[in-house]
Amino acid sequence: MIKNIFNNVFGYSEKQDYNFILPNSSNNIDDAEFEKVDKEVVSTSLKDNLEYLKVKYNMLINSDIKTREFTLSIQKKKYPAFILYIDGMINSNSINDFVLKPILLKNSIKMGENSKATEVTISKKTDKFDLENFLYSNLIPQNSVSKENEFKNIISKVNSGFCALFADGLNTCLCIETKGFKTRSITQPITEAVVKGSHEGFVEELRTNTSMLRKIVNNEKLIIEESEVGDLNKTRIAICYLKDITNDDLVAEIKYRFNNLKIDYVLSSNQLEQFVKDSITSAFPQTISTERPDKASNYLMLGRVVILVNGSPFSIILPAALVDFLTSPEDFNLNYHYANFLKILRGLALVCALLVPGMYVAITMFHYELIPSELLFAIVASREAIPFPIIFEIIIMEICFELIQEASIRVPSSFSTTVGIIRCFNIR
Repeated sequence: MIKNIFNNVFGYSEKQDYNFILPNSSNNIDDAEFEKVDKEVVSTSLKDNLEYLKVKYNMLINSDIKTREFTLSIQKKKYPAFILYIDGMINSNSINDFVLKPILLKNSIKMGENSKATEVTISKKTDKFDLENFLYSNLIPQNSVSKENEFKNIISKVNSGFCALFADGLNTCLCIETKGFKTRSITQPITEAVVKGSHEGFVEELRTNTSMLRKIVNNEKLIIEESEVGDLNKTRIAICYLKDITNDDLVAEIKYRFNNLKIDYVLSSNQLEQFVKDSITSAFPQTISTERPDKASNYLMLGRVVILVNGSPFSIILPAALVDFLTSPEDFNLNYHYANFLKILRGLALVCALLVPGMYVAITMFHYELIPSELLFAIVASREAIPFPIIFEIIIMEICFELIQEASIRVPSSFSTTVGIIRCFNIR
């Protein structure tokens, strides 16, 4: 009976399958027609590209995937075209001002013999009109435009906030940067208190984080290489290091580990950190995690590698040494005598945290002769009403510390205040 109750509460039972049938629509394509589209390369047929993207993005049920179809009128010829973007990831003003207006407004293109802007691309003596170069060089007044002919690259850019422009007869897509999604502004680091130093902290936007590193490390040798991790969800990461200062073998080893990760997705830097460690079972930390750009920049100067993950405000610093955990970024802003004193103090605190609990159990249970008589009598008197051994008390104390830490993080602030008031009344 108890087993059945446990299975009903915590077990999982498969639900009944429901077969939903979508209504017939003219946007649906046949399998035979879909097979005509190359799964890797953009087709010269605009219709095939549009239908492929509709199937790829499930536009029948996706409400934020938008397309805008229109016609290009150039040199007395009409070219069907469309743009693809994700609503909420783009800036509407950028698409209107830098994509649609230059293309659709008739007065934006002055066709004629005296037109200096188009005399090279469009000329009466030109045998073949190059629509691709004309769009790239004359019609799109945007600073970041790239030519892509593979759907995987196009989809990756569209998912990042780009606008994709397709035209009939072209086997190339123009990806125009029109990012406009909301991000958290740069604020003070939450998990790391700042005494003396920069009050800026990393945010969830990758490009903002790299710009903060560039602002502090004013050197052309700073290399920021972008890569993607994950098969199901491709998360962008940035590998940052100083050329000619960081060990090349270290950079090659980090790239090798990232390129050979066989995982479905990575959502945070701490999750990625678990996959690049030398030993998962090691009790000692092998990497440094920080949300302070000044701390990450300092380690860049020392020849370390900094990993930034899109969507995470924490950076990973590789590799890590024991002395790194006894050092604070504020130490560089203090006199070296006082900074060294603080390092020694932290080292003593580390030794005490590791050895004092074990020494206390060993002395009070097995080596009473090491304790002065008065202190021994006080310890015995304080333990007369306690039915547990000392080692059990130490374990309970460690567990209570972890529970308090978890409660301070998970419990809402308003509820924790109420619990604190109730505890005060109980103590009284």
